[in-house]
Amino acid sequence: MTTTTAARYLYVTRHGQASADENTLTDAGRRQAALLGERLRGAPITAIHHGPLPRAAQTAKLIGEQLPGVPLLPSEPAGDYIPYLPPREELPTESADETLARLAGFPAAERELGPGLAEEALARFTGTVEGDEPRHELLVTHNFLVGWLVRAALDAPKSRWLGINHANAALTVIRYAPGRRPALLLFNDTGHLPAELRWTGFPPELHV
Repeated sequence: MTTTTAARYLYVTRHGQASADENTLTDAGRRQAALLGERLRGAPITAIHHGPLPRAAQTAKLIGEQLPGVPLLPSEPAGDYIPYLPPREELPTESADETLARLAGFPAAERELGPGLAEEALARFTGTVEGDEPRHELLVTHNFLVGWLVRAALDAPKSRWLGINHANAALTVIRYAPGRRPALLLFNDTGHLPAELRWTGFPPELHV
């Protein structure tokens, strides 16, 4: 018997701007989250998955206030970790030392547990869904996992999660349809944010 499958629409966002100690959202971060929630009011979202850290959980809660009845679902694979540690030969020669040194500076747990969590995230949040009805879900996560999911959708090399940067509370949407390659419908869309709330936390050369 053939199982019927339908499309999954995965809405992905990075948490709002966090405080210096990353334990809470700033006022700007709370505004970002609320504005994203307003933008998503008309979307048929049925679940809000979020990472366990406060900045992701608080962002999800603020978005959820704009989407009554949609459950908030904490998820370890939606957390903050390094999804893949590239060997030197997969990196540009000119920047390999700098990149490897930066990655080595992250906590051991993020480096050691990250690849397994990244594969679990792909299994849990991507691909088609069983049944006849398309599914729309929101994932509130962190910069590294957004890069990993976009990389996977484009079938790019694993090391290409590096350099895919996502603004706080920007919106990315990926469609996984039966018999088709994943489609990147939106990437890093900040149209719902005023200029002063775009690209918070990034150096000026990345502001576009």
